[in-house]
Amino acid sequence: MDLSGITAGFALTGSFCTFSAVLPEIENLKLAGAKVLPIMSRMAAETDTRFGTAESFRRRIEAICDAEIITTVEKAEPIGPGKLLDILIVAPCTGNTLAKIANGITDTAVTMAVKAHLRNARPVLLAVSTNDGLSGAAKNIGLLMNAKNIFFVPFGQDDPDRKPTSLVADMKSIVPAAGAALLKRQMQPMLVRRETEADLLPLRQT
Repeated sequence: MDLSGITAGFALTGSFCTFSAVLPEIENLKLAGAKVLPIMSRMAAETDTRFGTAESFRRRIEAICDAEIITTVEKAEPIGPGKLLDILIVAPCTGNTLAKIANGITDTAVTMAVKAHLRNARPVLLAVSTNDGLSGAAKNIGLLMNAKNIFFVPFGQDDPDRKPTSLVADMKSIVPAAGAALLKRQMQPMLVRRETEADLLPLRQT
């Protein structure tokens, strides 16, 4: 896919367990020819977890994008009036962020970037990653599916046995989903079956 001439915002929120799957897709956007502007919520940018330190992730992201990460509401606001982006990708997009976008709350760099970008009627692509996707966050996903200029990376249940309400996007579909969103199209199918640990185990005896 050729994304030459496209400027993509890539916003990360605090689903730290998916960072390792998301970072290669930033590289793939660059390989496709896009210029990438990195954005992170304060939680994503400053929290050390068992998946890695905040500093290490920030350094990797800035090295890939060759740009400073936007981490404040003030620095995200000019995205709108400056028409800085052709598309804004939020990956991973947590249940908390889904709720804020669905309800117009702009208290992080990521949610301000979404609000600012949408004023230009340009596409926002969400890659959900939330343990309550089929419970508390379901209504917000539904609202956003019906919202203009909002698109989704195809997603599915990642661990239906142990986490029956959890949903995670197929992060490897970010680039083609972005291509579709730039044409104002939702990549299909939106709901996909994700391989889980259970698929690798023999059938249980009943």
